[in-house]
Amino acid sequence: MKQLLALATILSASSPLMAATATNAAQYEVAARYPVSGAGHWDLLAVDSVHHHLFVSRGDRVQVVDTTSGKEVGTIAGTDGVHGIAVGANGHGYTTNGKSNSVTEFDLVTLQRVRDLPVNGKSPDAVLYDAGTHRLFVFNARSNNASVLDAASGKEVATIAFDGNPELAVADGRGHIFLNIESNAHLVELDAVSAKIVHEWKMDGCEEPSGIAMDAGHHRVFSTCQNKVLAVTNADNGHAVARVAIGEGPDGAAFDPATQSVLVPLGKSGALDVIHVEGGDRFRKTQSLPTQASARTIVLDDSDHRAYTVAAKFGPAPAGGAVRR
Repeated sequence: MKQLLALATILSASSPLMAATATNAAQYEVAARYPVSGAGHWDLLAVDSVHHHLFVSRGDRVQVVDTTSGKEVGTIAGTDGVHGIAVGANGHGYTTNGKSNSVTEFDLVTLQRVRDLPVNGKSPDAVLYDAGTHRLFVFNARSNNASVLDAASGKEVATIAFDGNPELAVADGRGHIFLNIESNAHLVELDAVSAKIVHEWKMDGCEEPSGIAMDAGHHRVFSTCQNKVLAVTNADNGHAVARVAIGEGPDGAAFDPATQSVLVPLGKSGALDVIHVEGGDRFRKTQSLPTQASARTIVLDDSDHRAYTVAAKFGPAPAGGAVRR
């Protein structure tokens, strides 16, 4: 069965300049839907606010969409098994290529390939560029570790082993990286400079965490769990702050400090759950916005407070054959 992508843009209906309060929670709406050509599965997204580009991973390539027009403006080919994309502060972007155990570095302006960087891990998946250290943290799904690359030299300078399968990660802007471990529901804190684990905490009541976001101002980490829970963790001490009910099938998360909202796309529910941070470690689901079934990953553009999620539009099943997904 072919998977043709439809791109949904989510926009806050409230002014991002207006402070969100308990009685003034931002309401979101689907502002536009953009088609993305071709067949094939998809995974993670990234956005380049400076050049108004959205990057969509598409199995063996990355498609680039202009966020001002919704038109496709380029393709980064030769990224077989691509999962994650990172936008660096050095004018370059990076893709993780799961089938070749490598990272492709490309120019953010021309979208041309710069070089391919090998990693020692197996099946690189999520990737994070840390601006403070100018390092890439590449999380390898099948070897349960992270490859730490120096962005200037392209060399792997450290490897971090985990007791479980690493999923998505987020940085706090102060030299710390927080990572979900899917297989044991742990939250790991990494020191970006030493490239070592400094804390590891069990998230009770959370199953198979994947999506992650952070309210860096209040030191709170949000992890989406497959048992329909958003786990909120105190980033300073690992204490469980809250468990908030969400819908089914999350695989991503975003936090917008302007609206004090956690955005959780739900692939099985076909909705975007909006969790409002009301202060004093109180959280309230204020909206469940219909999007589209299979829209499960998300990225937020901090420059205009738009969030992007991707969903499939399935074509007809092959004649005489079973449907495979």
